[in-house]
Amino acid sequence: MNMETLGQYSVVSDGNIGGESGKLYTIGDLAREFGVTLRTLRFYEDRGLLSPRRDGTARIYSARDRDRLSVILKGKQLGFTLTEIRAMLAEDRVADGSSAKLELSMDQIEDQISHLEQQKAEIEEALAELKARRAGMAAAA
Repeated sequence: MNMETLGQYSVVSDGNIGGESGKLYTIGDLAREFGVTLRTLRFYEDRGLLSPRRDGTARIYSARDRDRLSVILKGKQLGFTLTEIRAMLAEDRVADGSSAKLELSMDQIEDQISHLEQQKAEIEEALAELKARRAGMAAAA
């Protein structure tokens, strides 16, 4: 394996595989690129969402793993659970075997919008109550 530097990230490239899909990444590379912790990446691996290969104790991630991480993080940003994201990734892999994408049906989008709107209403209610209590404490002081 050869190490090369791309900007601030080191990329491990496997001489047997060419092109963009042949790039391999260390756990630190992906953590820095995506702004997540090493623990987060290991957690996703433990849950079966990522499958890096091992070189001794080092984890080596493929371009496919990098694509999957991107989808996982986008799914989390949109409020989906890891179980839901795992199902989406499994459906995507069955569909065409190419790089991972976050494919959502209209029903999934509508359900998620409804879920997030409910959460927003609950958060706004909790904030209103806490602000009222804070105002009451400030007035009493």
